[in-house]
Amino acid sequence: MSKYRTVKRVVTGQPAVDGAGVKLQRVLGLATVEDFDPFLMLDSFDSHNPADYTRGFPMHPHRGIETITYLVEGLLSHEDSLGNKGDILPGESQWMTAGSGIMHQEMPQAAPRMLGFQLWLNLPAAEKMTAPKYFDIKNEDVAEVQEDHQTVRVISGEYQGARGATPHHIQARILDIMLQPGQASTIPVDPDHTVFVFLLQGAAQLGGQTYPEKSAILLADGDAIQLSALPEEPLRFQVISAPPLHESVAWGGPIVMNTREELSQAFADLRSGNFIKQEATW
Repeated sequence: MSKYRTVKRVVTGQPAVDGAGVKLQRVLGLATVEDFDPFLMLDSFDSHNPADYTRGFPMHPHRGIETITYLVEGLLSHEDSLGNKGDILPGESQWMTAGSGIMHQEMPQAAPRMLGFQLWLNLPAAEKMTAPKYFDIKNEDVAEVQEDHQTVRVISGEYQGARGATPHHIQARILDIMLQPGQASTIPVDPDHTVFVFLLQGAAQLGGQTYPEKSAILLADGDAIQLSALPEEPLRFQVISAPPLHESVAWGGPIVMNTREELSQAFADLRSGNFIKQEATW
Protein backbone atom coordinates (compact mmCIF):
# COMPACT_ATOMS: atom_id res chain seq x y z
CA MET A 1 0.00 0.00 0.00
CA SER A 2 1.35 3.39 -1.00
CA LYS A 3 2.37 5.98 1.56
CA TYR A 4 1.32 9.32 0.15
CA ARG A 5 3.73 12.17 0.71
CA THR A 6 2.46 15.14 2.68
CA VAL A 7 3.39 18.79 2.20
CA LYS A 8 6.66 19.77 3.88
CA ARG A 9 7.19 23.26 2.46
CA VAL A 10 5.59 25.53 -0.13
CA VAL A 11 7.40 28.27 -2.03
CA THR A 12 5.45 30.55 -4.35
CA GLY A 13 7.26 32.38 -7.14
CA GLN A 14 7.96 36.08 -6.70
CA PRO A 15 8.45 38.64 -9.51
CA ALA A 16 12.11 39.16 -10.38
CA VAL A 17 14.28 40.60 -13.15
CA ASP A 18 17.41 38.80 -14.36
CA GLY A 19 19.76 38.72 -17.33
CA ALA A 20 19.57 41.89 -19.40
CA GLY A 21 16.08 42.70 -18.13
CA VAL A 22 14.02 39.51 -18.31
CA LYS A 23 10.89 39.52 -16.15
CA LEU A 24 10.28 36.17 -14.51
CA GLN A 25 9.07 34.43 -11.37
CA ARG A 26 11.88 33.35 -9.02
CA VAL A 27 10.63 30.26 -7.21
CA LEU A 28 13.67 28.51 -5.71
CA GLY A 29 16.91 30.21 -4.69
CA LEU A 30 19.41 30.70 -1.87
CA ALA A 31 16.79 30.41 0.87
CA THR A 32 15.60 26.98 -0.30
CA VAL A 33 18.92 25.21 -1.02
CA GLU A 34 19.00 22.99 2.06
CA ASP A 35 15.40 21.78 1.89
CA PHE A 36 15.32 21.21 -1.88
CA ASP A 37 18.80 19.58 -2.18
CA PRO A 38 20.06 18.91 -4.90
CA PHE A 39 17.87 21.51 -6.65
CA LEU A 40 19.29 25.03 -6.43
CA MET A 41 17.21 27.47 -8.41
CA LEU A 42 13.92 27.46 -10.29
CA ASP A 43 12.88 30.37 -12.49
CA SER A 44 9.53 30.32 -14.25
CA PHE A 45 8.72 32.45 -17.28
CA ASP A 46 5.20 33.11 -18.48
CA SER A 47 4.47 36.14 -20.63
CA HIS A 48 2.43 37.22 -23.66
CA ASN A 49 4.57 40.38 -23.99
CA PRO A 50 7.91 39.96 -25.83
CA ALA A 51 9.22 43.11 -24.14
CA ASP A 52 9.30 41.10 -20.91
CA TYR A 53 11.92 38.65 -22.13
CA THR A 54 13.58 39.38 -25.51
CA ARG A 55 16.54 41.18 -23.92
CA GLY A 56 17.51 37.70 -22.83
CA PHE A 57 20.55 36.43 -21.00
CA PRO A 58 23.69 37.57 -22.87
CA MET A 59 26.97 35.66 -22.57
CA HIS A 60 27.62 34.66 -18.94
CA PRO A 61 29.62 31.98 -17.08
CA HIS A 62 28.57 28.87 -15.18
CA ARG A 63 30.56 26.32 -13.17
CA GLY A 64 29.64 23.47 -10.86
CA ILE A 65 26.00 22.97 -11.89
CA GLU A 66 23.62 21.73 -14.55
CA THR A 67 20.94 24.00 -15.99
CA ILE A 68 17.74 22.45 -17.32
CA THR A 69 15.62 24.69 -19.55
CA TYR A 70 12.17 23.40 -20.52
CA LEU A 71 9.78 25.16 -22.89
CA VAL A 72 6.05 24.59 -23.15
CA GLU A 73 5.50 27.52 -25.51
CA GLY A 74 7.88 29.91 -27.24
CA LEU A 75 11.35 29.74 -28.80
CA LEU A 76 14.75 30.18 -27.17
CA SER A 77 18.03 30.48 -29.09
CA HIS A 78 21.31 29.65 -27.38
CA GLU A 79 25.01 29.62 -28.13
CA ASP A 80 28.27 29.35 -26.24
CA SER A 81 31.88 30.51 -26.29
CA LEU A 82 32.95 27.30 -28.04
CA GLY A 83 30.81 27.99 -31.11
CA ASN A 84 27.88 25.68 -30.36
CA LYS A 85 24.42 27.04 -31.05
CA GLY A 86 20.83 25.92 -31.47
CA ASP A 87 17.17 26.49 -30.58
CA ILE A 88 14.87 25.11 -27.91
CA LEU A 89 11.36 24.55 -29.34
CA PRO A 90 8.04 23.96 -27.54
CA GLY A 91 8.07 20.67 -25.66
CA GLU A 92 11.86 20.47 -25.71
CA SER A 93 14.58 20.82 -23.11
CA GLN A 94 18.25 21.67 -22.96
CA TRP A 95 20.18 20.02 -20.16
CA MET A 96 23.52 21.82 -19.92
CA THR A 97 26.33 20.52 -17.76
CA ALA A 98 28.46 23.55 -16.94
CA GLY A 99 31.01 21.39 -15.13
CA SER A 100 34.46 22.99 -15.00
CA GLY A 101 33.23 26.10 -16.79
CA ILE A 102 31.39 27.39 -19.82
CA MET A 103 30.29 30.75 -21.20
CA HIS A 104 26.90 30.74 -22.89
CA GLN A 105 23.89 32.87 -23.69
CA GLU A 106 20.15 32.23 -23.90
CA MET A 107 18.02 34.60 -25.97
CA PRO A 108 14.24 34.08 -25.97
CA GLN A 109 12.61 35.05 -29.27
CA ALA A 110 9.35 36.98 -29.65
CA ALA A 111 6.35 34.63 -29.62
CA PRO A 112 2.63 34.74 -28.77
CA ARG A 113 3.54 33.30 -25.38
CA MET A 114 6.77 32.38 -23.59
CA LEU A 115 6.04 29.63 -21.06
CA GLY A 116 8.46 27.32 -19.31
CA PHE A 117 11.11 27.21 -16.64
CA GLN A 118 14.81 26.86 -15.92
CA LEU A 119 15.98 24.58 -13.13
CA TRP A 120 19.48 24.48 -11.65
CA LEU A 121 20.71 21.08 -10.47
CA ASN A 122 23.78 20.85 -8.27
CA LEU A 123 26.70 18.64 -9.27
CA PRO A 124 28.36 16.36 -6.69
CA ALA A 125 31.72 17.58 -5.37
CA ALA A 126 33.52 14.77 -7.20
CA GLU A 127 31.98 15.87 -10.52
CA LYS A 128 32.04 19.67 -10.21
CA MET A 129 34.94 19.96 -12.66
CA THR A 130 33.68 17.48 -15.25
CA ALA A 131 33.89 18.45 -18.91
CA PRO A 132 31.04 20.75 -19.97
CA LYS A 133 28.44 19.30 -22.33
CA TYR A 134 24.94 19.78 -23.70
CA PHE A 135 22.20 17.19 -23.48
CA ASP A 136 19.42 18.33 -25.80
CA ILE A 137 16.08 16.57 -25.25
CA LYS A 138 14.03 16.86 -28.42
CA ASN A 139 10.33 16.05 -28.71
CA GLU A 140 11.13 12.67 -30.23
CA ASP A 141 13.18 11.82 -27.10
CA VAL A 142 10.24 12.44 -24.75
CA ALA A 143 8.14 9.40 -23.87
CA GLU A 144 4.42 10.13 -23.48
CA VAL A 145 1.91 8.13 -21.44
CA GLN A 146 -1.83 8.66 -22.02
CA GLU A 147 -4.00 7.82 -19.02
CA ASP A 148 -7.70 8.27 -18.27
CA HIS A 149 -7.57 11.86 -17.06
CA GLN A 150 -3.99 12.92 -17.72
CA THR A 151 -1.08 12.94 -20.13
CA VAL A 152 2.39 12.37 -18.70
CA ARG A 153 5.43 13.50 -20.68
CA VAL A 154 8.58 11.78 -19.39
CA ILE A 155 11.34 14.34 -19.86
CA SER A 156 13.88 12.28 -17.93
CA GLY A 157 13.73 9.10 -15.91
CA GLU A 158 10.92 6.56 -16.06
CA TYR A 159 7.16 6.42 -15.57
CA GLN A 160 4.96 3.33 -15.94
CA GLY A 161 7.60 1.60 -18.05
CA ALA A 162 8.08 4.56 -20.39
CA ARG A 163 11.58 5.99 -20.37
CA GLY A 164 12.65 9.53 -21.15
CA ALA A 165 16.20 10.81 -21.33
CA THR A 166 18.93 9.46 -19.05
CA PRO A 167 20.97 12.24 -17.35
CA HIS A 168 24.77 12.05 -17.38
CA HIS A 169 25.22 12.88 -13.69
CA ILE A 170 22.50 13.07 -11.00
CA GLN A 171 19.62 10.84 -12.07
CA ALA A 172 16.87 13.44 -11.78
CA ARG A 173 13.38 12.51 -12.95
CA ILE A 174 11.22 15.20 -14.55
CA LEU A 175 7.60 14.51 -15.47
CA ASP A 176 5.44 17.10 -17.23
CA ILE A 177 1.79 16.31 -16.51
CA MET A 178 -1.42 17.70 -18.00
CA LEU A 179 -4.42 16.90 -15.80
CA GLN A 180 -8.09 17.47 -16.71
CA PRO A 181 -10.28 19.75 -14.56
CA GLY A 182 -11.53 18.25 -11.32
CA GLN A 183 -9.48 15.07 -11.70
CA ALA A 184 -6.90 13.50 -9.37
CA SER A 185 -3.39 12.39 -10.24
CA THR A 186 -1.44 9.71 -8.39
CA ILE A 187 2.27 9.43 -9.19
CA PRO A 188 4.69 6.88 -7.68
CA VAL A 189 8.02 8.36 -6.54
CA ASP A 190 11.31 7.04 -5.22
CA PRO A 191 11.13 7.10 -1.41
CA ASP A 192 14.81 8.06 -1.20
CA HIS A 193 14.51 11.11 -3.47
CA THR A 194 13.87 14.75 -2.77
CA VAL A 195 10.52 15.29 -4.49
CA PHE A 196 8.67 18.48 -5.33
CA VAL A 197 5.77 19.48 -7.53
CA PHE A 198 5.83 22.70 -9.56
CA LEU A 199 2.46 24.15 -10.57
CA LEU A 200 3.22 25.72 -13.94
CA GLN A 201 -0.38 26.37 -15.08
CA GLY A 202 -3.31 26.29 -12.71
CA ALA A 203 -3.83 25.82 -8.99
CA ALA A 204 -3.92 22.41 -7.28
CA GLN A 205 -5.41 20.75 -4.25
CA LEU A 206 -3.14 18.59 -2.12
CA GLY A 207 -3.85 17.30 1.36
CA GLY A 208 -7.03 19.32 1.65
CA GLN A 209 -5.34 22.62 0.82
CA THR A 210 -5.36 24.68 -2.39
CA TYR A 211 -2.02 25.96 -3.70
CA PRO A 212 -1.66 28.68 -6.33
CA GLU A 213 -0.06 28.55 -9.74
CA LYS A 214 3.73 29.01 -9.81
CA SER A 215 4.18 27.24 -6.47
CA ALA A 216 6.86 24.65 -5.70
CA ILE A 217 5.49 22.11 -3.20
CA LEU A 218 8.19 20.13 -1.38
CA LEU A 219 6.91 16.78 -0.17
CA ALA A 220 7.79 14.75 2.92
CA ASP A 221 8.58 11.01 3.07
CA GLY A 222 6.61 8.48 1.07
CA ASP A 223 6.48 6.50 -2.16
CA ALA A 224 3.63 8.29 -3.98
CA ILE A 225 2.02 11.68 -4.37
CA GLN A 226 -1.60 12.56 -5.02
CA LEU A 227 -3.04 15.93 -6.04
CA SER A 228 -6.09 17.24 -7.87
CA ALA A 229 -6.92 19.91 -10.42
CA LEU A 230 -9.60 22.43 -9.50
CA PRO A 231 -13.05 21.77 -11.04
CA GLU A 232 -13.00 24.86 -13.25
CA GLU A 233 -9.57 24.57 -14.95
CA PRO A 234 -6.99 22.07 -16.17
CA LEU A 235 -3.68 21.75 -14.38
CA ARG A 236 -0.20 21.49 -15.85
CA PHE A 237 2.45 20.57 -13.33
CA GLN A 238 5.85 18.96 -13.09
CA VAL A 239 6.95 16.25 -10.68
CA ILE A 240 10.69 16.72 -10.14
CA SER A 241 12.87 14.42 -8.05
CA ALA A 242 16.47 13.37 -7.47
CA PRO A 243 18.64 11.85 -4.75
CA PRO A 244 19.92 14.52 -2.33
CA LEU A 245 23.66 15.23 -2.13
CA HIS A 246 23.98 16.29 1.54
CA GLU A 247 27.03 18.40 0.63
CA SER A 248 28.04 21.94 1.52
CA VAL A 249 27.08 24.67 -0.94
CA ALA A 250 29.08 27.81 -1.75
CA TRP A 251 27.04 29.86 -4.21
CA GLY A 252 28.04 33.06 -5.93
CA GLY A 253 25.85 34.23 -8.84
CA PRO A 254 26.18 31.77 -11.74
CA ILE A 255 28.78 29.57 -9.97
CA VAL A 256 28.10 26.94 -7.31
CA MET A 257 30.94 25.13 -5.57
CA ASN A 258 31.37 23.36 -2.22
CA THR A 259 33.69 25.77 -0.39
CA ARG A 260 34.34 29.51 -0.29
CA GLU A 261 37.90 28.80 -1.44
CA GLU A 262 36.65 27.00 -4.56
CA LEU A 263 34.23 29.83 -5.24
CA SER A 264 36.98 32.43 -4.88
CA GLN A 265 39.17 30.42 -7.26
CA ALA A 266 36.39 30.32 -9.84
CA PHE A 267 36.06 34.10 -9.84
CA ALA A 268 39.85 34.46 -9.92
CA ASP A 269 39.83 32.22 -13.00
CA LEU A 270 37.25 34.51 -14.60
CA ARG A 271 39.42 37.57 -13.97
CA SER A 272 42.59 35.88 -15.25
CA GLY A 273 41.04 34.34 -18.37
CA ASN A 274 41.54 30.78 -17.10
CA PHE A 275 37.88 29.98 -16.50
CA ILE A 276 37.45 27.62 -19.48
CA LYS A 277 39.42 24.57 -18.43
CA GLN A 278 38.73 22.29 -21.36
CA GLU A 279 36.77 22.16 -24.54
CA ALA A 280 33.29 20.78 -24.28
CA THR A 281 32.50 17.23 -25.39
CA TRP A 282 29.33 16.70 -27.39
